[in-house]
Amino acid sequence: MNTSPLIRIENGCISQEEHMVLQSVNLTVKPGELVYLIGKTGSGKSSLLRCLYGDLPLTSGIGEVCGHDLTKTHRKNVHELRRDLGIVFQDFALLPDRSAHDNLDFVLQATGWSKGATRDNRIQACLEAVGLGTKGYKMPHALSGGEQQRLAIARALLNEPPLIVADEPTGNLDPETTDGILQLLHDLVRNDRSVIMATHDHGALKTYPGRVLHCEGGGIHEATAHTA
Repeated sequence: MNTSPLIRIENGCISQEEHMVLQSVNLTVKPGELVYLIGKTGSGKSSLLRCLYGDLPLTSGIGEVCGHDLTKTHRKNVHELRRDLGIVFQDFALLPDRSAHDNLDFVLQATGWSKGATRDNRIQACLEAVGLGTKGYKMPHALSGGEQQRLAIARALLNEPPLIVADEPTGNLDPETTDGILQLLHDLVRNDRSVIMATHDHGALKTYPGRVLHCEGGGIHEATAHTA
């Protein structure tokens, strides 16, 4: 089993448009962890996640995500980092003019999978993993909010990444649907995969325990620790 950290940041600083959002960040996430990021709006939760998937630079310090050096990640090579992690957004970020199947197919094509049975089988496996095995033909607008987020999670799973980064994945969902999505994300955590999730839903922390990191005052500190 791989025990090398999936995320390692030492004395890191994250800036956005010359504004220092987070500083002195020290964070290690190992395989098999469910990690929550909590904190007020504007405290830096999303900025940290954007840094992890290469959308914001690590302006100083040491940073590695899934073996990729964040200080050497830039627009021309960020696709290499993103092949090794899955990203789930609050607003689903689906292609509205393509079916559920074709939303996933677009990603596989973009990440170098050859067209054919192997690609189709991978799409079907990911749809089934999130409970959408019979809905590949449906357009996003014909899916409920919860189903759209399940499709977004299926998209994140396509390349079997060791790390899932989820930014307020239940922010647009009703409480009953939220519970299903949280259960799904919790179930994705395995010995070789971790999930790091920004959330305002503090009830999730009790129902689906994990590590809790608190963003406040321009820094991050461990709030509590549980076994996922």
